[in-house]
Formats: sequence, C-alpha cells, structure tokens
Amino acid sequence: MKNSPIRVLLIDDDEDDYILTRDWFGEFQVVECELEWVGSYQAARQKIASKQHDVYLVDYRLGEGNGLELLREAVANGCSAPLILLTGKGDREIDVEAMKAGAADYLEKSQLTAPLLERSIRYALERKQTEHKIREQAALLDIATDAIFVQDLDNQILYWNKAAERLYNWQKEEAIGKKVSEIWQEKNLSQLQEALTTMMKNGSWEGELQQITKYGKEITVESRWTLVREFDRKTQSILIVNTDITQKKQLEAQFLRAQRLESIGTLASGIAHDLNNVLAPILMTAQLLESQLQDERSQRLLPILISNAKRGANLVKQVLSFTRGMEGDRTLLQLKHLIREIQQIIKETFPKSIEVSTQISANLWTVFGDPTQLHQVLMNLCVNARDAMPGGGKLKITAENFLIDANYAKMHIDARVGAYVAIAVTDTGSGIAPEIVDRIFEPFFTTKELGKGTGLGLSTVLGIIKSHSGFISVYSELGKGSEFKVFLPAQQSPEIKEEQEVEFPSGNGELILVVDDEDSIRDITKTSLETYNYKAITASDGIEAIALYAEHRDEISVVLTDMLMPSMDGLTTIRTLKKINPNVKVIAVSGLASADKVNVANDIGVKAFLSKPYTAKQLLQTIGAVKNGK
Repeated sequence: MKNSPIRVLLIDDDEDDYILTRDWFGEFQVVECELEWVGSYQAARQKIASKQHDVYLVDYRLGEGNGLELLREAVANGCSAPLILLTGKGDREIDVEAMKAGAADYLEKSQLTAPLLERSIRYALERKQTEHKIREQAALLDIATDAIFVQDLDNQILYWNKAAERLYNWQKEEAIGKKVSEIWQEKNLSQLQEALTTMMKNGSWEGELQQITKYGKEITVESRWTLVREFDRKTQSILIVNTDITQKKQLEAQFLRAQRLESIGTLASGIAHDLNNVLAPILMTAQLLESQLQDERSQRLLPILISNAKRGANLVKQVLSFTRGMEGDRTLLQLKHLIREIQQIIKETFPKSIEVSTQISANLWTVFGDPTQLHQVLMNLCVNARDAMPGGGKLKITAENFLIDANYAKMHIDARVGAYVAIAVTDTGSGIAPEIVDRIFEPFFTTKELGKGTGLGLSTVLGIIKSHSGFISVYSELGKGSEFKVFLPAQQSPEIKEEQEVEFPSGNGELILVVDDEDSIRDITKTSLETYNYKAITASDGIEAIALYAEHRDEISVVLTDMLMPSMDGLTTIRTLKKINPNVKVIAVSGLASADKVNVANDIGVKAFLSKPYTAKQLLQTIGAVKNGK
C-alpha cells in the first residue's frame, strides 16, 4: 500500500519563491510531498490552527508580521507538526531564536536547493516521530506504579518518575541533580556497597532494601538495578526500579506471628497430653494412699501432693483450651447477665482503689457460646487489668452491638464482615510495651514476676474466643492503659437487618485530609470517603500533613489525623494546624482514647474522636457531625 504524500504548507509573501519551491518539490527523490501556499500572516494563522499539514515552511519576512512571531504563536497554541524557518543570509541571531522557540530547523534561502530542502523536511519529520515516541515512553514510565529513576556512579539523580515522587515525597524538580543520600537514608550501608559491587561485576542486582523517606517514614522496597552504558551524556549510569513492599512485609509478619502461635500451640498440645499421662497415675496413687495411710506425717504431706497434682492438671487443661478451644455446652446467651455477674465478683474481691464501671447497650444481641468459658475470658481480662493497676485506677467493661463492614475488616486481619457483640475491658494501668504486644497471646509468655503468673491466661482467652469464631483487638499505651476488645458473632435478628439497610450519610464533594502512618488505613479510608462522595488527600505523618494543609487550606473541609505517628505526633500536628488556621476542623483517631488525651485534645480544639479500627458508618457519621458543627 502506497504511503500518503506529506502535506507541506509554505508561508511566504513572495509568489516567485512559491513557484521556485514548487519546482524543487518536483525534484525530490525520496519523499513525496503536496505543497500548499499562503501569502499572509493572518491566512497562515488560520491554516496552522486547522492542523491539516504535516510540515510548515515559514519565511521570516511576512509583511505585516514576521515568521519568528508566527512560529512562537504556533508552538504556544500546541502545534505539534515541525516548523522550519526560512531566513536571509547571515541572520544568525534569528536562527538561534528560532531554535529556542521550538523550530525543527532553519534554512538560509540563499543557500537553498531541492536536495537540502528534501533532507530538512525528512529529518524534521523523523525527529518529530522520535520525540513523540520518547514522550510516549516517558508517559508510560510516569503511570508505572514502581518508582523508576536513574543515577550516575556518583549517586547523582538523572531521571525521576511520578511513582518515585509519591514514594519518596520528592518532586522531580527537587530530586534531579541531588545525591541519593539527600533523597533518603539507607538502613544498611554495607548491603548497598555489596549491591554496587555485584552490579558492576554482573551488570545487574536485585534484593530488598530498608529506607527512610523525606518525612522519616520507614519503607521496604524490592529493588532491581541495571547498569546502563549511556544516559544523559554519562558513560555509565544505573537504572533502578523500586517496588514498595512495606505493606506486604507487614502482612507477612502478621501471618508469621499467626503461624508461630499455631506451632507453639501444636507443641504445647503434645506436651500437655504427655503431662496428663504423667499426672493421672500420680494423682490416683496419692488419693489411694491418702485413704490407706493414717499416720500424721502422711496425712500432712499427701494433701500437698494431691493439691499440686490437681494444679498441674488444671494447667494442662488451660494449655489444651488454647490449642483447640475448650469443648463445652453452647447455648444462646445474653451477655449482659454475664457482665453483671463479673462486675459483682470484682467489686467484692478487687482492691477498693480500683473503680469499676460498666456500660451495656440497650437491646444487646445474643451470642451462641459456652457461659463458663466466656466467664473465664472476662474474668481473666479483668484480673490482668487489676494487676496492671497496683496503685489503683479505673476498670471499665462495655458491651455493644457492632456491625463490621468491609472498611473495618480490611483494617483487622481476623475480622469478617457481619454482626458482632463487642465487649471491651479497659484499664488506666501501666500499659504494654509496643515491642511485646505481638507476644502476649503466646503460651507461657508473661511479664509478671516468677510465681505471679503462668503466662497461660491470655493464650487461654485467645483459644476460647477463636473456638467461638470471634477475635480480639488490643490497644495499649505505656503509662496510659490498655483496652482488650472481644468480638463474638451475633445471632441474626430483624434489628440487625434493619440497621444494615440504613443509608450512610454522604458528602457533597468536600475535601478531607487523612493523616496516618499506616498505608492500609490511609488507602482504605480514602476509598471509603470517595465511595460516599467525598474527595480525599493523604499524608503519612504530621510534617507531610502540614505541607499539604498549607497548600490546600481553602479547599480542606476536615482533617482526620492519627494521634500516634513518627516524626510529628497527632497533638503537635493539631497545634501546628491551629496556628495556620484557628478554625480548622479536626477529628482525632486513636486506638485508645484515654481521659487525659481526650481532655488535651478537646482543649486544643479537636471536634471529635474516632477509635481505630472504624467502620465506614462511624467514619461518615463523625465527619458529617463535625463538618455541620454538631
């Protein structure tokens, strides 16, 4: 199939020059061209605007205007076809200005020949096609989700795509020319040197790197390095593609913790069965001897032996309840009766320095469970709360109906969408150190003094709750207290269905700034807001939040900020936002809203508190109330 001829427009006010050019077109050897001619500046503007030509030949001298002005105007208006300026002899300044303005080439009319003109048109078109391909490739790199950049062997950034901007919080203009060490910190410099050595030897390297971004956020990236022989006039450079796998690594850690618990449980189960086999004959023999030996010494020692054998048997029973959940009689339960019974026991047996209170929602849904086991769960959590408050404090038990939606389920690995009854045991005690929170449910793990605890209490609690198809969430702050929240599946009822059908309060396109150092929380919250007609922008810490608020202050309706973040915590962030705009509307997000934290936040103007994890309904209702000033 024959290619279509190249459409060329000659813009020249001299008809003789047009006739000469037309004759030259007839001598072209390689390209086939169709020539059209206009003789005025105004006519040329209209023709260029119609975008019907592949190449424009523009004479500098056009009577009422000049070709350079026309060229600048065409480029400014988005003309994508090559423009070639025709100038007089010796117009070097004009030639330079033409190239600066975007001309594909310039030709001196006095030197012009058919071969030269043909070559200029052909090269201009080839160059334009090449530029177009480069722009397309650059656009593809910019829509890639991986951070892609090029650095020279002196670690200076030469290229930086959009995903790199998002990952490291450095704009392209800021990053180009900077050293890598100015962009982020590497946590393992020796690994970096090994990577460089391997890449120089083999031409490539790949592995995982731990880095700290502009605002102090720790990330893990899967990094691929390739040695590039030529880039940006450098003889050797490194093309790097980094995939953010921080969230993936966090999920892997959660699964590994679950696996570890399962492995420990399997081991403990085996030991427990062996111990049962050892303890059973000891206990039976001791009880037999007690009835046969009547001397004073035997009567004094045998009860001690029997008591400790029974104690050992009870420990075995606890281990087995962790590993498989205790089998028992399941029935429909109304948990408010169980909670009131527990409240009565702890009021009579706990120190008077501990203030006990309960809060039970009206029309609490029923659950299907074993009352004895659930009594053990609540008693165990209350005893732990008591032990965390040796100097006294407040212990609160709450129970409420709770509908878990997809928003909440994505924030908690064990949660499933559905209806639950949530029971929380909250104390104002010493709290749990962050580094051991992940271990508290392991069998035999305890922070109590020797002889004060077996380390089986919480593992038993977990075993019982899992056997009831429920889950537990824990939130704790050192020196502030802890909250253990037990979720048990509720039995379906008409009331649940009615509540599920209630429409959520939607937005009217308002912009919400979401501030949280956890990627998953930011992404889930942003998605939920956008689903219900809000707009959302996100920040990973307080410093980034301040920068975004300063930029979008007039557009942001509400700021939703976590209270515990690296670099700048929630309270400092809120105080800084208040300095920028005293009327800013802020919702504080926290796992545990201790009384002093609530008071401090209220004092600096926080409009509402939202507990993590939260449902889409809780999120939307809280934002709706705050933006409407309720």
